[in-house]
Order: sequence, then C-alpha cells, then structure tokens
Amino acid sequence: MELLGLDEIRDLLGGISKQRATIIVGRKGFPGPFVTLKMGRVWDGKAVRAWIATNRPGPADED
Repeated sequence: MELLGLDEIRDLLGGISKQRATIIVGRKGFPGPFVTLKMGRVWDGKAVRAWIATNRPGPADED
C-alpha cells in the first residue's frame, strides 16, 4: 500500500501550495484520509492517484 501525506499530494498535483492542497483535499469527492496521525492526515495513494486521474484541477478551477 502506498501512503501519502499532504506534501506528496502537493507534488502529484504539480507542486501547488500547501494552502491550495488543503483546499483540494477538503473538497467533497476527494478521498478521505486513511488515518489521521499527530503529524497529520495520511491518504491511500491508489485512491488519490485515481482521483487525480479523473479530477486533476487546472488553472480554470482556481478558487
């Protein structure tokens, strides 16, 4: 199993800011965290990669 933290998700999304990544992972439809540790949330990499493959935000999606 591949586990991802927010920094790894940021990298997968093209190096976006931590603030932008926090907004994206909080959106309805984004996979929920696998577990929340003291260091932060951890996601299942397979679920995150699948979400990115179908929902990757582009410049037009900026809030």
